[in-house]
Amino acid sequence: MRSIARFCFVERILLQLRVVSDLKCLSRAYGTAASSALLLLDDDHVFDNSPAVVPVDVSGDVNVQKSVGRKRRNRRSRIHRKHVLSPVVVRVFKSLNWEAARQLKFSRTKKKYGFFRSIDAFRMVVNVFALAGMDMEVYALLRDIVWYYNKSNWDAFDLFSILLDSPKDAARSAVVFDFLIKVFAANSMLEHALDVFVQAKETGLELSIRSCNFLLKCLAEANRREFLWSLFEEMKSTGPAPNVYTYTIMLNFYCKGNFGEADIDELLEEMERNGETPTVVTYSTYIYGLCRVGNVERALDFVQRLISTNGLVNVYCFNAIIQGLCIKGKLYGALKVLEGMKSCGISPDVYTYSILIHGFCKHGDVENGLDLIEEMKCSNIEPSLVSYSSFIHGVCKKRRSDISLGIFRDLGAAGYKYDQTAYSILIKGFCMQEDLDSAVKLMEEMVGNNLAPDPSTFESLIRGFCKTGPLVNALELFNMMLKDGILPTIATCNVIIDVHCREGRMEEALKLMNEMQTQGNANLFTYGAVINGLCKEGKSERALELLPSMLKRNVLPSVVIFSTLIDGFAKQSNSRKALMLYRRMFKIGVTPDVVAYTICINIFCRRGRMCEACNLFKKMIENGMEPDKISYTSVIAGFCRNGDMKTASALFNEMKQRDILLTVVTYTSLIFGYCKLNRFDMADMLMGEMKRNGITPDVVTYKILFAEHRRRGNCDRALEMLNEMKKGILPDHMSNMMLE
Repeated sequence: MRSIARFCFVERILLQLRVVSDLKCLSRAYGTAASSALLLLDDDHVFDNSPAVVPVDVSGDVNVQKSVGRKRRNRRSRIHRKHVLSPVVVRVFKSLNWEAARQLKFSRTKKKYGFFRSIDAFRMVVNVFALAGMDMEVYALLRDIVWYYNKSNWDAFDLFSILLDSPKDAARSAVVFDFLIKVFAANSMLEHALDVFVQAKETGLELSIRSCNFLLKCLAEANRREFLWSLFEEMKSTGPAPNVYTYTIMLNFYCKGNFGEADIDELLEEMERNGETPTVVTYSTYIYGLCRVGNVERALDFVQRLISTNGLVNVYCFNAIIQGLCIKGKLYGALKVLEGMKSCGISPDVYTYSILIHGFCKHGDVENGLDLIEEMKCSNIEPSLVSYSSFIHGVCKKRRSDISLGIFRDLGAAGYKYDQTAYSILIKGFCMQEDLDSAVKLMEEMVGNNLAPDPSTFESLIRGFCKTGPLVNALELFNMMLKDGILPTIATCNVIIDVHCREGRMEEALKLMNEMQTQGNANLFTYGAVINGLCKEGKSERALELLPSMLKRNVLPSVVIFSTLIDGFAKQSNSRKALMLYRRMFKIGVTPDVVAYTICINIFCRRGRMCEACNLFKKMIENGMEPDKISYTSVIAGFCRNGDMKTASALFNEMKQRDILLTVVTYTSLIFGYCKLNRFDMADMLMGEMKRNGITPDVVTYKILFAEHRRRGNCDRALEMLNEMKKGILPDHMSNMMLE
C-alpha cells in the first residue's frame, strides 16, 4: 500500500504538469511556431524500404475520425484549405513504405499544413506502422515529434492523448506508447515516460515488459530512487509482471550501494518465489553486490553452492570475489580462488590477472605481481597496459623508478601505446624519490605525445617542488594548470596555500582561499593552513574572523585550529581571548586535546594562577589524557616561579616514575626555583644530575647560575659557569654584560 501511495503521489504531480501543459498548448496551438529542417534522422540511415505488405483495416480510423472529430476537422479545415495531406498518407498506407513516410518530417509538415493536420497525419502513420510491426520506423517518427516539441519548448505531456488512436479501441495503440516511453526515457525525459505509463494504466493499455524494463533501467542509471521503486512496485501490483531482466536491473541498482545486504537477499528470494529463473548475469550481479558490501566470504560460499549444484557461474562471478578479497588484503586467498576457478574449467581473463597484479603490487609484493604476468603469457593471455601499469606502480613504491622507467620503455618498444595513467604513475614515482628533473622530462614527453597531464600529475610535481624546492617552480606549475583550464584538486590548492603561508605571502593565501570558498571547495586543511599562517604573523584577530566562515560552510573547526588560535592569542599576551576560545570549544562540541590543555595551563601558570592551572591539569587526566613533558614542565615552572618547590619537586618525581622524558627546560625551571630560595646546594645537585642523564644545559641554565653566583659575590664560581658555557654554548649578549 505504501508503494502505491508513493506512486499516486508521483501521478498527482504529473497530472499537475499535464494541466499546465494543456493550458500552454491552448494558448499557442494556433500561433506560428518557428521551425527548421529536422536533422535528427540521418538520411543515410535506411530502415525497411520495402517491407512485406500487411493488410491493415483503416476504416476504423476513418469512422472514428468521422464520428468523433468531425466538428474539430471542420474547424481546422478553415486553416490551410489549399493544402491536402491525404495523398501522402494514403500512399504510406498502401505501400507501408518508409521512404514515403520520411516526407512527413514533422517540422516541415507542421510548417506547411499546420499543427493539427500534421499531428493527425503522424498519429495515423505511427499507428499503422505499429500494427505492421515496423518498430524502428515507429521509434523514428515518435522521436521526430518529441524532438520538435523540445526544440519549440512545448510541454510534451499531452502527446499521449494526441497519439491515442481511438478511445474505443485503445489497445491498438499499446505498441505506440511502448515506443513513446522508450523515446522519452532515452532522451532523459523520465517524468514524461512515467506519465505515459500512468495514462496507459488509466486507459487500460497493456504495456510491454520490454518498454517498462527500459524505463526502469533509465531510472536506475539516473539514480531516481523513488520513481524506480514506485514503478517496480506498480509493475508487481498491476503489470506487466516483472521478469528475470526486471529483477536483474533492480538487483544491479541495489548492489551499487543503494540498499543493504538484507534487501539484496530479499530481492533474489522474491525473484525465485515468483518463478523467475536467475541467469548467470543475475548471479554475477548478486555476487558483486555481496562483495561490494564487504561480505566476500558469503559470496564465495554462494559460488561454491552454485558449482556443487551445476548452477550458472562465469568468470565475472570469480572476478568479483577476487577483487573483494584483494580489497580486504587477503591476496593469497584470492590466489586460491584463481586456482579454484581453473579447476572448475573457467579460464581466467585479462581482468582476473589485472585485479590480482594490482592487489599484490599495491601491497608491495612485486615478485608475485611479476609471476602473475609471466603466468598470463604462458596462458596465451596478453597482459594489458593496465596490468603493466599496476606492476610499474609497485616497483615505484619500492623507490626503484629507474627500473620502472626501463619497463615503460620496453613496453613502448613492444608496441604498447602509452596512456595518461602510465605516465602519471612514473611521474609520481620520480617525485617520491625527489628526482624532479626526470619527472618534468616525463611530463614534457607526455604532452609531446598529445596526452594531457591530469590534476593528480600536477599535484605530484607541485608537492615535489614544495618539499625540495624551488618553491617558485611549484607556483609556476599551479599557474600553468589555471592557464590551461585544468581544475586543480582541493589537495593541490591546499599545498599552494601552505606554500604561501610558509613564505609569508598571506594575502595570496587568503585570495586563493576566498576563491575556494566561492567554489565550495575550502576544507579543514585550507582554513587550518591560513589560520596557522596568520597566527604566526601575530594576526590572531584576523585568523579568528575565519571561524564564522567555517561554521557557515559546515566546516567544523578542529581541536588543532582552536589550539592554534589559543596559542596565537597567548603569545600576544591576550589571555582573556585565549581562555574565551577554550570555553567556546566545548559549546560547539570540540573536545580539547593535550596540546589545548597545555596551552591553557601555561597561560594560568604565567599569570600565577596555580590553583586554576592544577584544576585544569587534573581535569585533563580525568578525561583520559596523559600529560606529556610539556604539560608537566609548564606546571613545574609555574610552581617554581611562585616559590612552591615542594609541589614542583613532587611533580618532578612523578615525571620520573611515569618515565616521562625530562628536558633541559624542566631542570632549568627547578634550578631557577631553588636559586630564588638560595638553595644552591639543590641547584648544583640538579645541574650534576642533568649532566649525568645526558641532558646538556642551555644558555638559560648557565645564565641563571652565573647571575645567582655573582649576586652572592662568588665570582670564581660565576667565572667557572661562564667558562663551562663557552666550551659548548656561545654566551649571548646578556651573559657578556653580566660578566662585565
